[in-house]
Parts: sequence; C-alpha cells; structure tokens
Amino acid sequence: MIQQDKLCDIGFIGLGVMGKNLVLNLADNGFTIAAFDLDNEKVSAAITQDKLENNSDTERVIGCSSYTELLSKLKSPHLIVLSVPAGEPVDQVSESLIGAGIQPDDIVIDTGNSLWVDTVAREEKYKNNFILFSSAVSGGEEGARFGPSLMPSGSPYAWTRIQPIWEAIAAKVDIETGKPLERNKPGQIITTGEPCTAYIGPAGAGHYVKMVHNGIEYADMQIICEAYHVLREGLSLNTNEIADIFEQWNNGPLDSYLMEISVEVLRHKTPDNVPLVDLILDKAGQKGTGLWTAVSSLQVGAPAPTITQAVYARSMSSFKSLRVQAEPLLTGPEKTTYTSEQKNEFIQNLHDALYCSKICAYAQGFQLMKQAEKEHGWKLNFANIAKIWRAGCIIRAVFLQSITDAFERDEDLENLIIDDFFAKQLNNNQLAWRKAIANITLMGIPAGALSSSLSYYDSMRTAVLPANLLQGQRDYFGAHTFERIDKLKGKKYHVQWGTEDKAIVEI
Repeated sequence: MIQQDKLCDIGFIGLGVMGKNLVLNLADNGFTIAAFDLDNEKVSAAITQDKLENNSDTERVIGCSSYTELLSKLKSPHLIVLSVPAGEPVDQVSESLIGAGIQPDDIVIDTGNSLWVDTVAREEKYKNNFILFSSAVSGGEEGARFGPSLMPSGSPYAWTRIQPIWEAIAAKVDIETGKPLERNKPGQIITTGEPCTAYIGPAGAGHYVKMVHNGIEYADMQIICEAYHVLREGLSLNTNEIADIFEQWNNGPLDSYLMEISVEVLRHKTPDNVPLVDLILDKAGQKGTGLWTAVSSLQVGAPAPTITQAVYARSMSSFKSLRVQAEPLLTGPEKTTYTSEQKNEFIQNLHDALYCSKICAYAQGFQLMKQAEKEHGWKLNFANIAKIWRAGCIIRAVFLQSITDAFERDEDLENLIIDDFFAKQLNNNQLAWRKAIANITLMGIPAGALSSSLSYYDSMRTAVLPANLLQGQRDYFGAHTFERIDKLKGKKYHVQWGTEDKAIVEI
C-alpha cells in the first residue's frame, strides 16, 4: 500500500477547458492532483502544460487511466472534484465511482452548471455512497486558471474540508478597496485579500445562486449589445468609435469585466483590417442557465423582465432566416441625421440608461434569490454573495461593492432599488434614461432589455397598478373573486355579473 504522505491531495475528473485550468490552479497553490478523463490525451496535455509552466519535472498532476486507479492514488478520506457537463454525465461518473469503491465519507464536488433541483435530488440519491457537495464556478477559462468566484453548498461538514482549498484557489479582492487583486501568470499565488468564495447554504443553494448569476450575466450582456446596436445603426458610428465610448464608460460606474471585453471584441480586426464583429453571425446560443433563471422567476413570482428579455433576445436571434425575410416587408422610421451636439447628448443619455438598466438587472436577480430563500427555507447572506462576485466571475463590476454595502446596511433589504444609494442613482438618471428609450424607439431599433428595465422601474415606483381592472375582468369571466381596499384584508368578493342588479357578494 502507498503511504498516505505519498498520495495525492485531490482527485479530479474531467479535463476540458474549465477542468484543466482548475487543475493547474490547484497545482499552483501547492496541491497534488490525481487526474482522470475519458480522453487520455487531455490528461497528458494537462500534465505537460503544468511541467512547462512550472519549469520543473516535479509531478504535481498525476495521470490516471481509470476510476479505480484514481481512488488508489488519493489520501483518505477521498476528495474528488468533477468538471463534467451538467445532467446525465454527473450521474454516470457518480455510478462509476461507486463501482470503483468510493466510501460513504468521501466527498465528490460537482463544479458544473447543474440545475439546482438536480443537485438536491443527487445529494439524497447518493447519501449512502458518498457525500455529494456542489460548488458552482464562475469566471470562464481565465477565472478557473487564475482565480474564479466559487459558490459552494451542501454538507457543512464537507465545507470544513473544502474551505481551505477553495479559499486558496479563489480570486481575491483588496480588503480596503474591494477591488480585485490581479493574478495573471502561472505559478503566481495571492495569499492576502478576501477570497471570492463563501458557503452559500444547503444542497442546491450554490447552484441556484450561480444560476441567478448567469441570468444577470445574460441581462448585462444584452443591454451592452443593445447600446452597441443603437450606436452602430442609430448614430452610424464605426466599431473603433464605439470601442472608444465603451472604454470611456468603463472608467466610471459602468466599470465591469463585460464592458472591458466588449471593448476588446470591438477593436479586433481580421488580417484584412475588417472588424471581426461585423463578420460574426448574429445568432446567439445559450446553455440553459438564463432560461432556468427566467423560469424560476415565474415560478416564485419575482419579476425579472430584464433577465427574461435577454433570454428572448437570444431566442429571437436564432430566427435569422425569418428576420431576413421580414426585413424588406416591414416598415420602420426613416433614418435621422444628428448633429455632433445631439450625438453627444444622446450618448450621455444612453450611458445613463445602461447604468439604470444594469441596476435593475441586479435588483431583479437579488430579489429572485430572496424569494427563493423564503420558498426553500434557505438563509442566504446577500452581502457575501455580492462580495464573492466582485472578482473572478463574469459579472464582476465596480458597483458590486455598493451592493455589498447596501446589504450590510440592511440584511433584510427586499429590493436594491429601495436602498438609499441605488434609489438616488435611479432618481438622478431616470430622465436621461427616458430620453434614451424614447429616441431609440423613434429610431426603430430593438432594445427590449433597456426598455423593459425602465418599465420595471416605473412599475416598482407605482403604488396603484391596473391589476384592479384585471381582477374585475377575471371575476367577470371566471368568478375568480377579488379583494377590496375599503374592506378587511383577506376578504373575498364576487359580482353576480349575470344578474340584473349585479350584486356584490362576500365569499
């Protein structure tokens, strides 16, 4: 038998883009890894890359050819990380590990984008075989390699074993400023700062929070794309001019990773000096997390129109041939020529519209998590969630510190837009927001996420909505009853619409 001190610290299954980079991150932080993938070439590639980057023959990543060999090379109790596609592959690997002899006190960490209800079911399914723990990972390839945002949930006992590892490999932020501490080369580690990971809650909670993160990501990406579309088609700016505007915006309250990469995408040219973005087919894909967020918002009754509209926008983009067919048949407004002064004013208004819409997207996401918390009996720390999104993840942005501050002021805050800071931001910019949406509408350019955000804001600030008429309609055709503002709360009434006197009766 191999001595415990000669065995690996962590087992790792799945060495695709995310898996390989997580393995290299773990190795940089002093952990030895036993690695397995159904494609042995991926294992070999990870080992070779680690040796090259480490400039050493030291074996920090040990290749395995089977699940049985993987278990044999790990310290007990075993700790195994999965980086495999969500869904059936997670169960296939789990069953294979059971066949290979995994023990009940071993921990298996699912780092994929699993649907949260599947995670809850799996924890129950495998509880007699091993401890299933989940930890969603955000940050893409770069985040996995140099510091992701990690959202763990499941067994509190398992978290005590995983916590030091996760805190080592996570992105870090400066404690004083809340800004990311940069780590961007192999072998570099950061031992100071606040790690972008925190225990989220029971099984499924971490995957739910990651799901909402991705829903916000959909919205954030879409409003940036709508701003690009307006500047490109409405103001006839070229990609360099739009990149200059976005770069300027990225120095203010819109400072974010997504704005930063948008600048790079817009500046990229082909060898023929053609903007690459002009050659990319306008059909967007999705992997399901945005859709899951939209569905969940409907299920728990937490309106998230900006997020949902972003999902619809991707769906609309898939109807490319239909849009091409419809374009010459459907009429829009004549194109307007703008003076330099009018352009500058519009660009500033568009900036404010983007900022306000971004606030609404995050507000919707956090309110959705709050509703889910109530529905599922979780206890989520929203200040901590905002903190771990400040670095390493796709939606990292400067104003996440303001979200952290808002929930630290009031941990029971129902919605971000009623926080004093965010209410002031919206109030100060709402007129410019309206002007931007009005002009975009007159241009005939689709901007569903930007405009639905404004409608969300107006709905939230309206004490009396027309649902009173809607309730009357429902009672008329379906006897669904209604409450009255001049009677005791909870009392139900129905109008006998078919009778001559249309009497109102208490139900």
